[in-house]
Amino acid sequence: MNKPLAAAAIFEIATGVALIVAPVFFAKLLLGSELSGLPVTIGRLTGISLLSLGFACWPGKSQARGAAFGMATYGVLVTLYLTWLGIRGEWFGPLLWPAVGVHTVLTVLLLRELFGVQGGAVQGK
Repeated sequence: MNKPLAAAAIFEIATGVALIVAPVFFAKLLLGSELSGLPVTIGRLTGISLLSLGFACWPGKSQARGAAFGMATYGVLVTLYLTWLGIRGEWFGPLLWPAVGVHTVLTVLLLRELFGVQGGAVQGK
């Protein structure tokens, strides 16, 4: 099971990186059409999701730790990307900043759990 899972994880990570870095180029190769405007943003959010899914599915000793790492990766990247969108002001809806806030809080909680931080001190895990 580890080899097919690793292959799928590598494929999703590669697809995610391609969608984050070059969504227009990747869409042209995949769909035969160029993206512009909002679909580029959606493509990058999809890329972040696929990258995180690949990390979550990476074979290892602890499935729970892999899932937490995948969710933390998603949280960090989507928080940064949504913040960047808000600062640029190009795509901005009434739920953008609340979404940034919720993702920030959840990501901090995930990272603290993942790295064993409690009350400002790192616990031996």
